[in-house]
Amino acid sequence: MGPTGAAMNTRGEAAEQLAAERLAAAGLRILARNYACRLGEIDIVCAEGEVLVFVEVRQRKSERYGGAAASITAVKRQRIIRAARHYLMRLGREPACRFDVFLICGRAPRVEWIRNAFEA
Repeated sequence: MGPTGAAMNTRGEAAEQLAAERLAAAGLRILARNYACRLGEIDIVCAEGEVLVFVEVRQRKSERYGGAAASITAVKRQRIIRAARHYLMRLGREPACRFDVFLICGRAPRVEWIRNAFEA
């Protein structure tokens, strides 16, 4: 039997916390976590200097079925992009932006940070 919704949520929160810690340690400023609107959700919004960075965090227990990277489908990317556009509209300006992905895989997690993983 699979994990309950609460267990999956706790695992997801832990993955996002790990990503936020790695981003902060690399000098990025965390601006928002779990930014959501009716168009989609962004796990972490941060800034690296003047660049606004939208971060998607994906975690999988194993590489079976393609691992964490395979879970970022074209539909998922479009939801992230739409949510990012919504976030930018609230700012009233459009700074330089990029989309990063944190992939976390395995029980002793292997973490991969892909900068500029896709474009809007």
